[in-house]
Amino acid sequence: MARPREFDEQDVVARATELFWRRGYTATGVRELGAELELKQSSLYRAFHDKRGLFLRALDRYRATESSQAEELLERPGPVREVLRDWLTCMAGEETGRGCLVVNTATELGAADPEVRRRTEAAFEVTRKALESLLRRGRDTGELPPDLDLDAAVDLLFTTVLGLRVRERAGHHPERLAATIDYAVRMLGAP
Repeated sequence: MARPREFDEQDVVARATELFWRRGYTATGVRELGAELELKQSSLYRAFHDKRGLFLRALDRYRATESSQAEELLERPGPVREVLRDWLTCMAGEETGRGCLVVNTATELGAADPEVRRRTEAAFEVTRKALESLLRRGRDTGELPPDLDLDAAVDLLFTTVLGLRVRERAGHHPERLAATIDYAVRMLGAP
């Protein structure tokens, strides 16, 4: 008969998310996970099968919380440029030195792991769709130019936010990031 778990699985996943976010997948060893999570390796393997299994759960948790929070920021009412600037500012300065777990994972693991890539692309698609919806709203209300190429503008802003998240993790000065944000918003053109 299997012994009942002596830990809260959701709490373990939450703490593992923080560790992977801070250190990355490759730099986080199984021993370090065990020590940080206060779990024996056998418990970790029984619950999550391996480090990768725990990492996928952590990535899913991050996507369910942080990514949905970003989507909500883009969907809030108000002038489109203000909503966009506030969102970009939040994304660039949210977690000093940590960046975004999804962006960090995409840059660390790239296309090497199809399951990880599927998850990062799904998170990226949520962001792209929310950006497209915001820009369409701006175009429809006359806040943005009527001939704005939505696909190109979404790609520009999506690439900008990814770059901002990497630069934030690299410790670039917030004033430089703010200047980049202002310029990106101005690039959308006059209505």
